[in-house]
Amino acid sequence: MSGAAQVVVVIVAAGALLTILTLVRRGYLKERFALLWIGIGVGMVGLVVARPFLDRISEELGIASGTTTLFLLAILVLLGLVLHQSVIISGLEEKMRDIAEAIALDRARRSDDEPDEPHVGGK
Repeated sequence: MSGAAQVVVVIVAAGALLTILTLVRRGYLKERFALLWIGIGVGMVGLVVARPFLDRISEELGIASGTTTLFLLAILVLLGLVLHQSVIISGLEEKMRDIAEAIALDRARRSDDEPDEPHVGGK
């Protein structure tokens, strides 16, 4: 990778890190996810800057190019992120079902406790 390409990658990564920090500051992104994304960004910059190391690993693995190894690592990280998000969503679905059941039980108890009154409002 040429020096100019490395500079572009570092600038793009710095912009991404700045965007992540802005999202955290505004409350759109939780800190635990921000640390994860910052770690990924720093790791990618580190791999780009340490290109000879990446090429050596590629050669040991029998992969033709360091770029291919970089994409392989990126895909594996993204698959890990998708799995992590799936686990989080599954937990949230469980919590939502429990909350919905609790609300339904609370409404049923309230309707049993209240006497029948005519509904005001014409509906």
